[in-house]
Amino acid sequence: MSARKMRVVELAALVGGKLRGDGELMIERIAALDDAGEGAIAFVEGERAIERAAESRASCLIVPEGAPCRAPACIEVKQPKLAFARIAAVLHPRERRAPGIAATAIIAPGARIAATAYVGPYARIGAGSIIGERTEIHDGVSVGAGVKIGDDCVIYPNVVIYDGVAIGDRVVLHAGVSVGADGFGYVRDADGYCKFPQIGTVIIEDDVEIGANTCIDRGALGATRIGRGTKIDNLVQIAHNVQIGERVVIAAQTGISGSTVIEDDCVIGGQVGMGDHARVRRGAVIGSKAGILPGKIVRPGGIVWGIPARPLDEYKRLNALWGRLPELRAEVEELKREVRELKARLATSSTEDQREMQ
Repeated sequence: MSARKMRVVELAALVGGKLRGDGELMIERIAALDDAGEGAIAFVEGERAIERAAESRASCLIVPEGAPCRAPACIEVKQPKLAFARIAAVLHPRERRAPGIAATAIIAPGARIAATAYVGPYARIGAGSIIGERTEIHDGVSVGAGVKIGDDCVIYPNVVIYDGVAIGDRVVLHAGVSVGADGFGYVRDADGYCKFPQIGTVIIEDDVEIGANTCIDRGALGATRIGRGTKIDNLVQIAHNVQIGERVVIAAQTGISGSTVIEDDCVIGGQVGMGDHARVRRGAVIGSKAGILPGKIVRPGGIVWGIPARPLDEYKRLNALWGRLPELRAEVEELKREVRELKARLATSSTEDQREMQ
């Protein structure tokens, strides 16, 4: 990525922070707290980081409001990590491709490509597809027929976008993403499986980013939808007719079965498995490796974890018990042995009493 230089006072204004120290210092790069040196800016968040900050060589530190700071310059903000990310975007802007269409690109008749767009080597644009202003289609991308891609999108190498998909503005699809493949839908008959129609589409709204090798299947009869501002990690599987709301975060290796609904502002950890027709209510948080049963409703109010998913406190209690299962089994076996011995003694005592009575 290219880099630019800015004065600390300019960076403080950019993030609405309070400046302490030398505002005329020039900052040219971001860095981790322990690796930062002259000309670098780092952020401090958490008590341990505040302690380490005293040893930092950074020219400028972004710190929580009221936190101590010994650096030549400091910027006080409520959320240092957020301010750091915004400054990083300015100091290290992504290098944009110059507009144009590579000689080896294949453009079908009727495709419309904005004059400010970029189409890389060996990319293919299908008939009737539309590529918006300043959008970048990188090497080897395959765009089907009748696809609409909005403005300021970045489609990285070897992405495959099937026919009829609609993508909004400022969408980023990382390498190897597949959008619009047939969903996994079959009906059993006497001879095997009959494929259920997969004639729907995929709609990806504005400001979505999708990680490498993630797959989003088209709807069977309707649309699979990814809401505005949602961020999806690498290697995620999203099945047909899934509805994902706005500002949802989904971590890697999660699998979401067909017709599941995830409402706005949810957080889904890595390796979560979700059965079909499940519903995750707005703002719910699902921990890593959780299993959501088909048709299950996950409500907000704390983290759910485990298989099947349950409230985190309950999961922790059960997890502690599972760790003691070998000891508990041994105790139960010992109790069973003692009960058998007690029954035997009682039976012997009863027999002797009966003999005495005779």
